[in-house]
Amino acid sequence: MRTQARVVIVGAGIVGCSAAYHLAQLGWKDILVIDKGPLFETGGSTSLAPGLIFQTHNSQLMTNFARYTIDLLAPLRHHDEPCLHPVGGIEIARTAERWLDLKRKQGLALSYGVEAHLLTPQEVKACAPLIDEHAILGGFFAPGDAAVDGWQSAAALANLARALGVEFVGNIEVTGIHAQNGRVRRVLTGADAIECEHVLLCTNIWASALARPVGVRFPLLGVEHRFVVTEPLNLVAGKQRESREEREIAQHPILRHQDAAVELRQLHDRFAIVNLRHDSLIFDGQAGATPAESAFAPDSWEECRRASEELLPALAGARYVRQVSGFIAFSSDLFPIVGQTSVRGLWAALGAWITHAGGVGKVIAELMVHGETEWDLREVDINRFHPHDYTRAYMRARIERQRQELRHIAHPLQPLETPRNVRQAPFHPRLVEQQAVFFTNAGWETPQWYEANALLLEEYDAHTPHREGWAARYWSRIQGAEHLATRDRAGLYNLGAFTKLEVSGPGALSFLESICANRIDRPVGKIIYTSLCNSRGGIMADLTVSRLEEDRFWILTGGGVGPRDFAWIRQHAPIQGAVTIRNMGGQYTTLGLWGPRARDILQPLVEEDISNEAFPFYTVRALNVECVPTIALRISYVGELGWELYTPGEYGLRLWDLLWEAGRPYGLIAGGASALDSLRLEKGHRLWGQDVHSEYNPYEAGLGRHVQLHKGYFLGRDALTKAKDHVQRRLCCMTLDDPDAVVLGKEPILANGRALGYVTSANFGYSVGKYIVYGYLPHEYAAPRTKVEIQYFGRRVPATVTTEPLFDPHSERMKA
Repeated sequence: MRTQARVVIVGAGIVGCSAAYHLAQLGWKDILVIDKGPLFETGGSTSLAPGLIFQTHNSQLMTNFARYTIDLLAPLRHHDEPCLHPVGGIEIARTAERWLDLKRKQGLALSYGVEAHLLTPQEVKACAPLIDEHAILGGFFAPGDAAVDGWQSAAALANLARALGVEFVGNIEVTGIHAQNGRVRRVLTGADAIECEHVLLCTNIWASALARPVGVRFPLLGVEHRFVVTEPLNLVAGKQRESREEREIAQHPILRHQDAAVELRQLHDRFAIVNLRHDSLIFDGQAGATPAESAFAPDSWEECRRASEELLPALAGARYVRQVSGFIAFSSDLFPIVGQTSVRGLWAALGAWITHAGGVGKVIAELMVHGETEWDLREVDINRFHPHDYTRAYMRARIERQRQELRHIAHPLQPLETPRNVRQAPFHPRLVEQQAVFFTNAGWETPQWYEANALLLEEYDAHTPHREGWAARYWSRIQGAEHLATRDRAGLYNLGAFTKLEVSGPGALSFLESICANRIDRPVGKIIYTSLCNSRGGIMADLTVSRLEEDRFWILTGGGVGPRDFAWIRQHAPIQGAVTIRNMGGQYTTLGLWGPRARDILQPLVEEDISNEAFPFYTVRALNVECVPTIALRISYVGELGWELYTPGEYGLRLWDLLWEAGRPYGLIAGGASALDSLRLEKGHRLWGQDVHSEYNPYEAGLGRHVQLHKGYFLGRDALTKAKDHVQRRLCCMTLDDPDAVVLGKEPILANGRALGYVTSANFGYSVGKYIVYGYLPHEYAAPRTKVEIQYFGRRVPATVTTEPLFDPHSERMKA
């Protein structure tokens, strides 16, 4: 057994083999892959997976992972047998609600470049002759979906990696990892050790147990996953296939029946039937042994059998000759966990199913070699989690709920049901008094709207359109009334989830200049809006920097992306100690006071002069709001006069009460997140993760005026210098031509039947009386008055590109 390697990959399942191949392909040498099971049928989840690749996912990244995995595996063979079977995939609908959802899904596939078609029952029957067409309303057919043989694919990838010098060793159990001075040093294998520079964990449910000695834990648990394999069947029109080749080549599309929580795959002359409905064991890997399998339990199986036989009558009465109950890894949000841990050199690629294994192996290799990837990884970033995500209680509650929700039709605005009330703002009782309808944001209870504002509908009835059906779910006309009341008077907004990072020290300015695209060296008291870019010029973060003192700055970013932004900034900080970076999120809470009467409300409460001359736009200063110390930023996400007010948490309730009482004579209302979103869209303000992320640069996103190429070096400057004059697509503002039409996000934008892009943000602009849509369009379609269409549940909705912002284009109200 070797005692030294540059990289040790723990886990020889399909993700580990994919990562090894991609690392070697990128030029890394001295790579060792070990597994506690025999190669390559190791007994892990790859060996026990039924092997169905449905490409279309609500996430573009996950769709890209699946598409890449199919392309990677398509040419591979193991023992002269294909590893991947390009049979296509069909999701069927037996209810009107599911059929409607498949129309939405077909639009999603179009947005992400996946070929997909809606089929009548007869057309489904033509693709899948065993289906009873009378049992369904139709189907969603993706010809590029595939069936895959799991451990055989891992073996084939390993053969490619071996040809590039990678070594694989089985039956080696890792007992721990050793680190020194914050960096990984060796992998422990019983009495032996392997010295190394990098360790990549591809061990799924056993990762936390292995990483515990170095203080690392992953929000990941094992969830029981059951399937059966039938006896040989007469598969085609009652006739047994005669030749071995005919019997062993899978031809029937893989099938998904979400309402019954059933998936099916042909295995030569048999069928595998996957049951997702059963009560699952949840396993934390602490007492894990090879293989990752448990005793098969038959509960809920009769429902699965009945649903399968109704769909495929040929299965009626078939015996089950193999019954599998294995564990697959679920993270608390169902996305993989990819990246470098807090221990330098210790990497993870966890929670990825076979569907996405090729893509996950690609991006973890790119991160290890280059530090970045071509795809935006926000949804799988290892640093996306908050402290509560790592607790066993939260993980178990969230993962169990995620497992149940797998088969449900998910609405984009549907709030998390459990766990709730994990984090609350200090003024949370006042939000409850205003009858807030809450959703969760990074664990924070956040108001969507306030039922106490229902009376505002009498005033704004004519300007708050009604919605029906899907668009009306988890929505209220009240949010339109809150929007308009903020424009007319003032609104008080809960911003408690905001992340506050403090960067200080003698090297703070030079460090921030090195990562910010905008110029940071401005007088104390100035606020700077900037992008943080990677070396490709992609936008890694979209935030503000406030200069509080000569060598003390605040970075303010969204609550959901806070841990990720914090980790990225720390990763790029100098290690000599000239810069200190602290997360102040738990120490301060935040309120937004905005609207034309905001100054009238705030001025009587403060000792300081807050006139426009004394406190101009885009400046920051300390204020004493009665007896409450605050840091006030004259900035506005909603496009109105006002301030973000930051105060230590213990003063938060008092601050709310002071502002609320002072605002009563001026008609102050509490505003929710939905109103905040429609207000910001009218002003053309971007939302990171939707309108901007690392696959777009500031010039494409319409943020070029916030890039200072001449200030000197900053990360991404070279790429942005080249990109400035070669913009091929632009983030465009569009309005729907039909005043009663609605879209919600991710729908395809089309011209002449061709998908140009997809909707990044959408909401009604209650002040401008138009439905507003944002999305990236090729430059030839980005000119104002260009006509496009947006596909919403199969219907084409006309839209027109327009100039932005639609409201107060000269920002006179914000600067009043």
